[in-house]
Amino acid sequence: MKTDFNINSIIRDNIKKLKPYSSARDEYKDASAFNMIFLDANENPFENGVNRYPDPQQNLVKDELSKIKEIPKENILLGNGSDEVLDLIFRAFCEPYKDNIITLPPTYGMYGVLADLNAIENRQVLLSNQFQPKTDEILAKVDSNSKILFLCSPNNPSGNSFSKEKVEYLLDRFNGLVVLDEAYIDFSTQKSWLAKLEKYPNLIITQTLSKAYGMAGIRLGICYASKEIIQILNNIKPPYNINSLTQQKALNRLQNYSEISNEISQIISERKRLKKELECCVNYIEKVYESDANFLLIKVDDANKRYQELIEYGVVIRNRTTQPLCENCLRISVGICEENQVLIRALKAIQ
Repeated sequence: MKTDFNINSIIRDNIKKLKPYSSARDEYKDASAFNMIFLDANENPFENGVNRYPDPQQNLVKDELSKIKEIPKENILLGNGSDEVLDLIFRAFCEPYKDNIITLPPTYGMYGVLADLNAIENRQVLLSNQFQPKTDEILAKVDSNSKILFLCSPNNPSGNSFSKEKVEYLLDRFNGLVVLDEAYIDFSTQKSWLAKLEKYPNLIITQTLSKAYGMAGIRLGICYASKEIIQILNNIKPPYNINSLTQQKALNRLQNYSEISNEISQIISERKRLKKELECCVNYIEKVYESDANFLLIKVDDANKRYQELIEYGVVIRNRTTQPLCENCLRISVGICEENQVLIRALKAIQ
């Protein structure tokens, strides 16, 4: 149990003093009461399914997530994509032109973009050649203004999960917030860190409905953290940040979890099959990295050339050769069986 972390010591002073906006639906919460006439929010009274404001706390969606993840809904915050969740964390805890964050390239690029947007220094520590955190080098970068350490596990673009021991080492020793991005956790053999939230009050876990849940189009991100952190983020989020259509679409999908589970199993099976095919049958592929995600990172002889050749065959993948430690690397999302077959045929054809 980490006992030396004080959330009040890292909240921005203006956020401590902020009086949250109180929306009409916050003040009268039972918006589903059929016997009430709602004349409090200046809405259009003509019913069309979306004429009323959405639930600002997305209670029905959180109820389903709470059951699936076995996490109390008080520990859940939803955002308009994970990017909104990450931006809220920056705005709540990082003082512009003063504080810094630590990121571990190659990693998800939005951490750096949000740091620039919020005028926060981004101190980078490259991952090892095995795409693992260099714990001592990370801690050597820390000073009194280091507010957030970002860990992406399974990592994007490498696909691997970080060592449990290294993550614990950093959680124990970093006194700022550790944001653990688990966008791809549903494809991993490793367990989520959700069970460790009570042990580590400085831990924030972000997940998404965009990957395993197949709902990238509705832009729904999830934040799991202590009740204290969730309350701080709730205080500064836009009052109706998740619209009614998104909430209903998410609810319908979450209530059919068996379908989601089946799709995850198929993707994992296809990932294994695709990795085997790429390793044995395409001679210009030098390495296929181990993956706990829904994609594979491969090293080829000439990434720019192979990327363009695949485009000409009608297959779009991601060229990651400009990223640190990823020279001549391509990232391939795992498709359905038929799409993967087209990819394999194209890769063999351009030899």
